[in-house]
Amino acid sequence: MAGSHPYLNPPDSTHPPPPSAPPSLRWHQRCQPSDATNGLLVALVGGGLPAGFVGPLSRMAYQASNLPSLELLICRCLFHLPIALLLKLRGNPLLGPPDIRGRACFYALLNVLSIGCAYSAVQVVPAGNAATVRKGSSTVCSAVLTLCLESQGLSGYDWCGLLGSILGLIIIVGPGLWTLQEGITGVYTALGYVQAFMGGLALSLGLLVYRSLHFPSCLPTVAFLSGLVGLLGSVPGLFVLQTPVLPSDLLSWSCVRAVGILALVSFTCVSYAVTKAHPALVCTVLHSEVVVALILQYYMLHETVAPSDIVGAGVVLGSIAIITARNLSCEREGKVEE
Repeated sequence: MAGSHPYLNPPDSTHPPPPSAPPSLRWHQRCQPSDATNGLLVALVGGGLPAGFVGPLSRMAYQASNLPSLELLICRCLFHLPIALLLKLRGNPLLGPPDIRGRACFYALLNVLSIGCAYSAVQVVPAGNAATVRKGSSTVCSAVLTLCLESQGLSGYDWCGLLGSILGLIIIVGPGLWTLQEGITGVYTALGYVQAFMGGLALSLGLLVYRSLHFPSCLPTVAFLSGLVGLLGSVPGLFVLQTPVLPSDLLSWSCVRAVGILALVSFTCVSYAVTKAHPALVCTVLHSEVVVALILQYYMLHETVAPSDIVGAGVVLGSIAIITARNLSCEREGKVEE
């Protein structure tokens, strides 16, 4: 029949047409990185890569003018003191609120101990190996302490990346530990590895303490406190334990300035990242420092890089890629407004 022809029948007003599909959104509107992803990327780019230059540059300053580790720590702490001007402009107390001032100072003390151990270790141990032991111990301790104190676990992919990164660190530093020289040189080398391990332990404890601090201008406050506590502890120790040296060459002063600036950038980025992502994942991403240190160890310090170092660095990079890919999750924005 003609009346039943589909082209002649009027549309049925009792059944409204289905809603049209929302217009396609652009890529940056549909997906945005999560807070954990942002934290890990900041730790990778702003924390690990600049920190990889600190160890080799510190060793260059020591080789050029026998600059003591405590003197280098003092120079680094001086770069933290101008942050007091920022706190004064904001009207914030320099030492933080009175109720949490003790924890803030404790974090600053742990940070200074970690840095001091790292600088002492890098003078007797190759820069790449010192960074390897320090980052490896900080990762393991962060995972254990966070699980015990905060009951914050990790996913299977995160554990896979974390354990793979630790395996890469073992591949890098293992041959050096088994071939320590006998005599006083071997003792000093072993003490250097112990100092690097203690530096990683202090770093992991400090990150957990920092995660418990919540007050306005937290980051600049703890940055200033780190510089202040470092000066108060390093200046007397320099004259008691070591002999001050006044560098006379341009290379040493250039290395000192570069160490101070890069270390401050790394400190700021790591402190931000640990508030967004799991401390163990942040420490794992910071293993990129080891790869950078190994590259600079070969090209700048002209020190031998063994095949095991290259294999271990590849394993570390693969593990970081697993963690980064796992956390590069896209979050859809809220519902499209009708």
